[in-house]
Amino acid sequence: MAIEIDYILLRHMKMKLKAPFTTSFGSFQTKEFILVEAVDRNGVSGWGESVAFSAPWYSEETVKTNWHMLEEFLVPLLFSKPLRHPAELPERFAAIRQNNMAKAALEGAVWDLYAKRLGVPLYQSLGGTKREIEVGVSIGIQPKVSDLLRVIERYVAQGYRRIKVKIKPGWDVDVIREVRRAFPDVPLMADANSAYTLADVDRLKALDEFGLMMIEQPLAADDLMDHARLQALLETPLCLDESVRSYDDARKALELGSCRIINIKIGRVGGLEEARRIHHLCLERGVPVWCGGMLEAGVGRAHNIAITTLENFTLPGDTAASSHYWERDIITPEVEVQGGLIRVPDAPGIGYNVDRRQVERYTQFSKLFHCATTA
Repeated sequence: MAIEIDYILLRHMKMKLKAPFTTSFGSFQTKEFILVEAVDRNGVSGWGESVAFSAPWYSEETVKTNWHMLEEFLVPLLFSKPLRHPAELPERFAAIRQNNMAKAALEGAVWDLYAKRLGVPLYQSLGGTKREIEVGVSIGIQPKVSDLLRVIERYVAQGYRRIKVKIKPGWDVDVIREVRRAFPDVPLMADANSAYTLADVDRLKALDEFGLMMIEQPLAADDLMDHARLQALLETPLCLDESVRSYDDARKALELGSCRIINIKIGRVGGLEEARRIHHLCLERGVPVWCGGMLEAGVGRAHNIAITTLENFTLPGDTAASSHYWERDIITPEVEVQGGLIRVPDAPGIGYNVDRRQVERYTQFSKLFHCATTA
C-alpha cells in the first residue's frame, strides 16, 4: 500500500515551560520547535515533532537549521518518488549527513500517518507489545539543594519510578549525597550532559558510594574512547546519550565497553526506524535501554511512549506527564502518569488527538508544501 501524501505543513511553535529548566549547558523557559503535519488525499493527518532547541546547546542542530533542512532537502526527498513504508525513509534521507532531528520529525509524521491508514496504534506498527510503560522524571539544576529535595519529594509522592538529577562540576557529589540521605531507597541517576573530562575521574568515582542506577553522558558528546576508559574505573554503569547518534555508534560503544546502558532518543538517532535498530542490537547484546526526553510537547511525547513499548526498554524513561512541563499541552487527552505508569493509548496512530486550537495558539508561522504529483 503506497503512502500517498498530499502535502506537508510545517509550523514553527513556541511554548512556555511551567518553570525554567537548567542543565550543565544552560537554562531556558521557552521551548521553540517545529510541528510537522503530513496529510494524505483523504485528509488524514500524521504528526511529528522536531526536538531541536533554539540554540545549539545539546547538538549542532537548531530549530532554524531544522526548518532549512526540511524545506530545502528532506520534504523534496520525501516527495521524490513513491513511498510504501516509513522504514524506507532512512535510506532515502541517507544522502543528507547528520541533521537527525530534522529527519526524525518528518519520519515521525509519516509513521503516524501510516499507522492511521492501517487503523492500528503506532506502537503496534513498531512491534511494541507493552500496554503500560514505567516512567521517571528529569529534574534540572536548582538554585539550592533544599529546593532540589522539595522537588524530588513531590515527584516521589506522585509515584515516579526513577529520579534523574542533573549534575555539573560543583553541583555533584555533595548534592547527590544529600539526595541519597533524604531518599535512601529511591532509584536515582545523575545526568552530566558532557560536563566532565577524564581529569575528573576521582570526582566521578566518588559517586560510586551512592548506589546510582547510572551516570549519564559524563564526558564529551562525541566521545566513545574516554568513556570506555572511565567505565573500566567505575562500579556505577555509564549510560551514553549524546555520543550515540546511530546504530553504528551504538555498536562501537558496546564493542569498546564505553557504557552498560544506552539512552535512545528518537530525534538524536534520526527517527523511529533507527531507534528500533539500536533497540534490537542492545536486546541481542543484553544491554538495557530507556527513552530519554527533550522537553517534548504532546506529539513528541506520544512518539516516545510508542517506542518505549518495545521489549528491551526495561528502565523507566523520561516521558513525564504533560503537566510536569506545560500549563496546556497540544494533545488531548494530555499524557498522564498514575503510580509511575503511563497507559499506552489504543487509538490509531500516536493515540492522542492534536488540539488544533492550542496548536494555532502556539504557532508563530507556518508553511505548506504540496506534492507535485497531487498539487
